[in-house]
Amino acid sequence: MTFPARRPSVRRRAGASAVVVLLCTLALAGCGNDDTVPASGDTNEPATQGTDKPKPSAEPSETPTSSPTDDDGTTVPIYWVGDGPGGEPRLFREFHRVQGNPLTEAARLVMGDGQPDDPDYRTLWPQMEVADVGATDGILLVQVPGDGFTERPDGMTKRDAELAMQQLVYTLQGVQQERIPIQFQREGSDVPLLGLASDVPYEQASALETLNLVNITSPEEGATITDGTLTVTGVANSFEAAGPCRLLVDGVEMVLQGYQSEGWMEDRLFPFEVDFPLEGISGEVVVQCETDDPSGGAEGNGPAIDTKTITVE
Repeated sequence: MTFPARRPSVRRRAGASAVVVLLCTLALAGCGNDDTVPASGDTNEPATQGTDKPKPSAEPSETPTSSPTDDDGTTVPIYWVGDGPGGEPRLFREFHRVQGNPLTEAARLVMGDGQPDDPDYRTLWPQMEVADVGATDGILLVQVPGDGFTERPDGMTKRDAELAMQQLVYTLQGVQQERIPIQFQREGSDVPLLGLASDVPYEQASALETLNLVNITSPEEGATITDGTLTVTGVANSFEAAGPCRLLVDGVEMVLQGYQSEGWMEDRLFPFEVDFPLEGISGEVVVQCETDDPSGGAEGNGPAIDTKTITVE
């Protein structure tokens, strides 16, 4: 999953239909194209949509940066781990506001110092100290003092360690807005990290093998919606670029709307947007988006799903 550069939660709610995730035959490998746009699709932060949760005014920089943009901090994409089809761990993205060096602070959130907004998400990293992260000589250098966690913690598999590495790769490349490898700097020479080599650069692995194939960007988990229409945005890679989104109340489907993303025949996720009328709907609502079912439920582990629990007033 996490190849060195030198070698080229999902909640399932009642009322969801059983559909099958788009099957991908790509082997997990570093990206080899020249596209510098993150593979997850759009990078804009969620729209406010009448939520009472304070929202940052700045959007993630469209140009590389390793310093704060203003006194209010910087909005950065953070990749967490959740359960994909069949319970396989996959990466999901949230946006968080940080103060100081956005690369360093984003790394600290991923590497055990942060908590996702969505309770379905988690980090695979144990609590680790990060001294600094900066762009230098064509890599993102992550300075990790000490020699702790040279081996994997109890219960962590090699695949978990590789996916943890991809958490950091996708996060830092999303902050930097550039697909350049990451590399660690540790005390001593050739000191492993989570049982993996730390003295080599790591590239971004295949999006279709690493990311959950649908990810809701807005509304955010816990948002309060006061408008009469809910606009759901996200990124997906679904069969024929289409899939369902639902509004569920107490597990009962209240509204079903299909989304159409901007594409699907590439190793990336594509933006989509769908509007829900909220007439007659109030209280706690679950927004659930899925990938489509090309086999009518006859094959596979079910759809990729992402959910957000919100309040409608």
